[in-house]
Amino acid sequence: MPLDQIDVDKMELSPAGEVKEMSFLEHLEELRWHIIRSLIAIISMGIILFLFQRWMFDVVIFGPTRDDFFSYKVICQLSNNIGLGDMMCFTPPDFAKIAIGFGEPFIMSIKVSFVMGFILAFPFVLWEFWKFVKPGLYDKEKKAARGMVAICSILFLLGVLFGYFIIAPFAVNFLAGYSIPGVQNTPTMSSFINYMIMFTAPAGLIFELPVIVYFLSKVGLVTPEGMKKYRRHSIIGVLLLAALITPPDVVTQFLIGIPLYILYEVSILVSARVQKQEEEEFAN
Repeated sequence: MPLDQIDVDKMELSPAGEVKEMSFLEHLEELRWHIIRSLIAIISMGIILFLFQRWMFDVVIFGPTRDDFFSYKVICQLSNNIGLGDMMCFTPPDFAKIAIGFGEPFIMSIKVSFVMGFILAFPFVLWEFWKFVKPGLYDKEKKAARGMVAICSILFLLGVLFGYFIIAPFAVNFLAGYSIPGVQNTPTMSSFINYMIMFTAPAGLIFELPVIVYFLSKVGLVTPEGMKKYRRHSIIGVLLLAALITPPDVVTQFLIGIPLYILYEVSILVSARVQKQEEEEFAN
C-alpha cells in the first residue's frame, strides 16, 4: 500500500522505526468500532424518538391522514392561485387504524423509532463509513470525493422528504379510498406503517442516483454518451421503478417518475463533468 494511502492515525512503527501497515484483523477491528459508533447514534436517536412517540405518531406518521396536513393545504392553495378553484383540492378519507396483535402497538413504536432514528442519524453513519474508507484512497481520490458526505446526506434527506410530502399523501388517499364491493377496508397499524416506510426510505436511496453515476463515471463504467443513447430506455425503466415503489395509481407514479427522470438528466450532466475533468487531467 502506498504511503499516501495510509492514515497517520493508523500507522504503527516497527522496532526499526519503519512504518507498519495495519493487518487484516486490525482493519476489521477498526471497522467494528465504526459500526458500533453508528449503532450508538441510531439507537440514541431511536430512544429519543420513542420518548416522544405520541408526537411522532400523531404529527409525523399519521400526518398524511389528517385534513390539515401541509401538502393538502399547499396543493389546494396552488389550485386556487392558478385559477382552477378547488379542482385540485383533496383530503384523505377518514379511516380507522387497528392493532390486531397483543403487543403490536409496542412493537410498532419500537420499529418506527429506530427507522426514523436511522434516517436522522444517516449523515453520521455515512460520515463513519467515509472515515473508514478515506485512508485507503489516494490524494486525487480524496479530492474528488470532497464534500460527498454532505451531498449524499442532503440528497437522501431530500428524497425522504419528497416521499413523505408528495408520494405519501397521494398514495394514502388512493389506497384508503380504494374499495371492493362487499369488503370493508380497515387498515392495520402495521400495514399502514410499512407502507409509510416504503413511500419514504426508497425515495431517499433513489435520490442518490447522481452520486452513484459520479463514481461509476470515475471508473469508466458510465459515460454521458451512453446515458444519452439509452435515454428512451431510461424513461421505461423510470416508469417501471415508479410502479414498483408506488401504489397502482397513475398520478402517484408520475409524481415519482418525473423527479426520477430529472435525476437521470442531472446524472448525465454529472457524468459529462467527470469526463471533462478526466480529459483535462490526461491532457496535462
